Amino acid sequence: MYRKGRSLPLKESSLALPNNLAVLPLPQGKRGATYYASVHGPTVNMVSTPGDEEGDGGPLAATCAHRQLQVKEGGHGLGLGATLITQAAWCILPSRILLVLTSRKGIQMYEPDGSVMVYWHALEGMETSSPGKAAFARGIAATGQRFVCVGTSSGAVLIFDVPAKGTNVTLSEVLEKHASSITDIGAELCEQLEGAPDLVTADDSGGLCVWCSGEKFKLLTQISASDCSCSSVKLWNGVIAAGYGNGQIRLFQAATGALRAEVSAHARWIYALDLAPLSGKLLSAGEDSYVQVWRVSHNPDTETIEIEHCHGECVTDTLLCGARFCNPEGSAFAVTGFELNEIIRYIQV
Repeated sequence: MYRKGRSLPLKESSLALPNNLAVLPLPQGKRGATYYASVHGPTVNMVSTPGDEEGDGGPLAATCAHRQLQVKEGGHGLGLGATLITQAAWCILPSRILLVLTSRKGIQMYEPDGSVMVYWHALEGMETSSPGKAAFARGIAATGQRFVCVGTSSGAVLIFDVPAKGTNVTLSEVLEKHASSITDIGAELCEQLEGAPDLVTADDSGGLCVWCSGEKFKLLTQISASDCSCSSVKLWNGVIAAGYGNGQIRLFQAATGALRAEVSAHARWIYALDLAPLSGKLLSAGEDSYVQVWRVSHNPDTETIEIEHCHGECVTDTLLCGARFCNPEGSAFAVTGFELNEIIRYIQV
């Protein structure tokens, strides 16, 4: 069970974008800040809280630190005008952490606190999968030892090779197996057997591609297009969790693409999923104002995957557009809502 904790104020409200909440959890064994980020137009609104922010003592608003990251079209502070951001996410690699932003103009990578831009990649000249529509990037994940993966409206997935330090980020590969715009990307950073799936990409038609990262990424399997868009996807312990526009969550065997479980989780569009890697808890938030907590179990020997409902909360009259666990155990989670000027937090009791 979870109870509502203290909310975090935002400088601006959250827009109705899928997966519109990013959380950088407190590192294991260290006391520091936990970072949250939400997108509003050309701005990323960031909030940081102290390491003991799960407690109930004292006014939380007084201990929050705020930063607004304004993204420019030209990158590197050229001041060529603002553009709309489509997603913000922290990418955690073994050697470093980057804050990655996607927009209609390109991809930008920053130091974790947003203070310094590390890399800018323009989308100029890219053709979209839908003629007449503007190009954009969307879907962000880190995989392997040094790769950041970003999806585009053309259906391509850009693979960036990130050095342990410095700004020498390079575009190392482009994956082109999707016929529709990329909606989300899920990855698993834990130690994998060689050739095991560690990346899944989803598109607007509901199709999924499962990959193995490496010097050259290898396509392992494809899951056919669905009757609706796949808005959010996660990968955990050989299990793919996918959320769809019809409110369903589907669980697939990552290695084979076989459908193992399906649940009607929400009455309307699912906007966000998240998985707690240490517990197998699955978080889902939807247009129906509900956020749900599930538990996923996987038996590799029998190839069985099960899902069990654990908890639900309703944020009345609010389109929930972002949901993330605040730590790897899944003992706390946070949600954002359309035109909501706060991040609502829930803590396990």
